[in-house]
Amino acid sequence: MDDLKRYEELVKTIEYHNDRYYNQDDPEISDYDYDMMMKELKKIEKDHPEYVTPNSPTQHVGGSAKREAGVLVRHRVPMLSLQDVFSKEEVQEFVESMQETLVDPVFIVEYKIDGLSMALRYENGDLTTAITRGDGIIQGEDVTVNARVIKDVKNKLKEPIEYLEVRGEVYMTNEAFDKVNEIQELNNKKTFANPRNCAAGTLRQLDSRITKQRNLSMFIFNIQDIRGKEITTHSQGYEYLKKQGMKVIDNYQICHSFEEVWKAIEMIGESRDQLGYDIDGAVVKIDSYEQRQQLGQTAKVPRWAVAYKYPPEEKETKLLDIELSVGRTGRITPTAIFEPVRLCGTTVSRATLHNQDFIDSLDVRIGDTIIVYKSGEIIPKVKGVNKDKRPADSVPYQIGNVCPVCGAPTYQEEGTVDIKCSNPTCPSKLVRNVVNFVGRDAMDIKGFGLSYVETLIDQGYIHDVSDIYTLKDKRQDLLDKKVIGLVKSTDNLLNAIEKSKENDATKILTALGISNIGKSAAKSLMKKFKTMDQLMNASYEQLIEVNDIGATSAQILIDYFKDEKNKEIIHKLENYGLKMEIEDTQSSSLLENMTFVVTGTLPTLSRKEAATLIENNGGKVSGSVSKKTTYLLAGENAGSKLAKAQSLNIPVLSEEMFMEMIKS
Repeated sequence: MDDLKRYEELVKTIEYHNDRYYNQDDPEISDYDYDMMMKELKKIEKDHPEYVTPNSPTQHVGGSAKREAGVLVRHRVPMLSLQDVFSKEEVQEFVESMQETLVDPVFIVEYKIDGLSMALRYENGDLTTAITRGDGIIQGEDVTVNARVIKDVKNKLKEPIEYLEVRGEVYMTNEAFDKVNEIQELNNKKTFANPRNCAAGTLRQLDSRITKQRNLSMFIFNIQDIRGKEITTHSQGYEYLKKQGMKVIDNYQICHSFEEVWKAIEMIGESRDQLGYDIDGAVVKIDSYEQRQQLGQTAKVPRWAVAYKYPPEEKETKLLDIELSVGRTGRITPTAIFEPVRLCGTTVSRATLHNQDFIDSLDVRIGDTIIVYKSGEIIPKVKGVNKDKRPADSVPYQIGNVCPVCGAPTYQEEGTVDIKCSNPTCPSKLVRNVVNFVGRDAMDIKGFGLSYVETLIDQGYIHDVSDIYTLKDKRQDLLDKKVIGLVKSTDNLLNAIEKSKENDATKILTALGISNIGKSAAKSLMKKFKTMDQLMNASYEQLIEVNDIGATSAQILIDYFKDEKNKEIIHKLENYGLKMEIEDTQSSSLLENMTFVVTGTLPTLSRKEAATLIENNGGKVSGSVSKKTTYLLAGENAGSKLAKAQSLNIPVLSEEMFMEMIKS
């Protein structure tokens, strides 16, 4: 079989399996078999670039095809932003100015979806390119691979047309967002702050399978360019797009006067709670394309549209209770528990009240009707109290002078507003100490979640963190009482605990949860002192010589190691077989006095492997770019850290350049 025939056969076969995998969720072949076909196809395309077309499987979604992050495409039509207006008067001013300039203008009022813009280009009815807004004028990022797996994006129009470019908003429904966060929590991963952030991150995913799983949606809100069909108005365009199978903005209103425009804006505002997705305003635009052309645009915005932004979303709800929690340091934090309300895309029922001073300043009382909002549309906060709705029998709230967990006396720390529990063995402190100890950046004991921690403490198996390593001797008792679960769950946890003994003293020091001593400081300390014993006996003067350790941290360490209870725990950990020293893995001092930041996806190394190589050669790894950064080691999808490094003129290394540096 010649190359062209084999190429055509592969294209046809791969497209079939793409449809089985992405559209029917019913794959017929293994990922390996699919990858081998793709590998063969890419080789033929490399040998015969003349074969490649925009419809090749290598140019769009495949079973494991990943796009290259950061590929830019020039805009054919600018994706401008809209002029924002915030008052009824500004809307009236816009409408009246249009009426003065144009002959009998017709207005369209529609939802402003809270998502991110994407343009879709169709040639002869086939989707060829999907582009993010980017800079809005010159170029955006090619996200065609991911766009193809969004259910609302049509890969083929019902009626072929010479050329069509549309613009729409990619978003997540509240249901899809809640499901993604639920999965993130189950996998012990960071949850997303709101649907828009999640949608933005998902659209730029390297793996289109993740994009498909997260169930993005899209509304089309404009025809950017069209050839082969005459469309004269926005509303006519919507009807045409609907016939092509496209999903356009719901329930748009056609208006002829300011009164009608404002009524439509108010109706949209009143409907926000009933929608299954977030909107952040209402758009008012001229319906006629000819009149739009007549008005033109500024360098940033079209003159024929404005976006009315509703005031920040605030809602009243009833304060049901104030819950007190005790942190790892003993600090008591009050949290408002209120009747659930939907704010900026998520259902919230809790918000911190910070401390007694904050409660007093707002005069918050249980039973009050409180006003809640989201700071930066992310963090729920209590803004105030509607005292007109206050129950007659309400009383001022006081945190009190006893710990809500153990009943020990509380005290106010000097110079602060913090109220703390005085009991060093308070169970609530213990829960958080153990959670910190077993966490990913500490001892990294897989599967040791909060529920296990609370159960083991409640049932008396753990009194301090060292007791974790006595659980293996209580295996049968744990099984008999089903404390953890059946045999497999119990053994998995006990095995993970035993495996954690392989960690060196740096991990242990991080896990102890000493105030101000995180992962980076722990590495610097152990690099200097080598053993836990030497660190425990270090003087103040020796401690402040260490990078990352200032006067406050040095004194905290001195005080911590003076405490007999803390010393006893460390000695017990040593007796249970934990390593109280670090291995000297530094192979050279090549990178000494150099600070690296690692970001993005490297071709062959994980970030952890790259960090280990840097540290083994005497360098230091930091999590953020600053003037002290020597090099940025950057892979695909480097993002804001790359931009900051470039703005500070910090040299940027690829993995290949970095490996050459190490080899030299």
